[in-house]
Amino acid sequence: MQNADFAVDVQGLSKVYDGKVRALDGVDLKIEAGNVFALLGPNGAGKTTLMRILTTQIKPSSGKASVFGCDVVRGESSVRRLVSYVPQEIGVWTDITGYENLLIYSKLYAIPSDKRRKTIDEVLGIVGLWDVANSIVKTYSGGMIRRLELASAMLTSPKIMFLDEPTIGLDPSARKAVWERLWSFRKERGTTIFYNTHYMDEADQYSDMIGIINRGRVVTVGTAESLKDSIGKDMIVFSLQNHSAADIPMERITALDSVYGASVEGSELSVLVRDTESSLPSTVKVLFEAGVAIEKISVAKPTLDQVFASYAGPQAEKRDGVRQVRAVRRLIRRG
Repeated sequence: MQNADFAVDVQGLSKVYDGKVRALDGVDLKIEAGNVFALLGPNGAGKTTLMRILTTQIKPSSGKASVFGCDVVRGESSVRRLVSYVPQEIGVWTDITGYENLLIYSKLYAIPSDKRRKTIDEVLGIVGLWDVANSIVKTYSGGMIRRLELASAMLTSPKIMFLDEPTIGLDPSARKAVWERLWSFRKERGTTIFYNTHYMDEADQYSDMIGIINRGRVVTVGTAESLKDSIGKDMIVFSLQNHSAADIPMERITALDSVYGASVEGSELSVLVRDTESSLPSTVKVLFEAGVAIEKISVAKPTLDQVFASYAGPQAEKRDGVRQVRAVRRLIRRG
């Protein structure tokens, strides 16, 4: 049995479809109980496949995976009692009321009849749908429907919730409302939350740990801040006065201790550094000694978008300092 101290414990997990399509390629991952874990990755990277294996919907080709110590293959019935799953696709009936939806789910989950009303009322309160519980679901907004789907997943008080793109297609205010409800449920019940998302700001704000998966492998895991630090803390952009790339002493700049990489585009020199305070004076000195005039200096902090571009972008497999800088530059220019 794998370690029950972890909500999720994955070792060398692989999944091959039709003997040729490798969706997962040796995934290793541990998630501590009670954490909110966000999994980021390009389309086709293996996010949904991993989630479906962990919720026992499909079996892995090789490797091991457990949820709170229960093996997802040998102990699938035990795993199903611990988890709930909300897919991307709509999972409620729109021609009946919200309450009727939850009543159907409570029966499917075998919640005792004498406890159904109380349980449904509790989750309606958590997701903020008490006032519209008796309204037909087709009259709900997209955000309200998503909260109803979350309510159905909360009925069993799962130890871990798996959410596949929980706020996809919602406007910012609806996304915020969904996460406020999830955060409240997690705080009240101690539930672990594992979710996939394409919204970097969502992962940044609503997660304890973040993993990035690319081509079927988890390439990095950490807090939002540690992942940002991993590609360099600051980007210093120098706007130069009438200088070409040939005028800039790139070898001397990239040789500085606190510099991760540098690149030139037009009249702008971008330098990825550990921190501005220690790197700026030495970089300015190198440019001054080379006779390169500086018109303006600006500093930008790395974002999770830039971390994602570094680890899972087109050049991720051949990442180096210069490529990191170029990826960051593109994202800065796009805002």
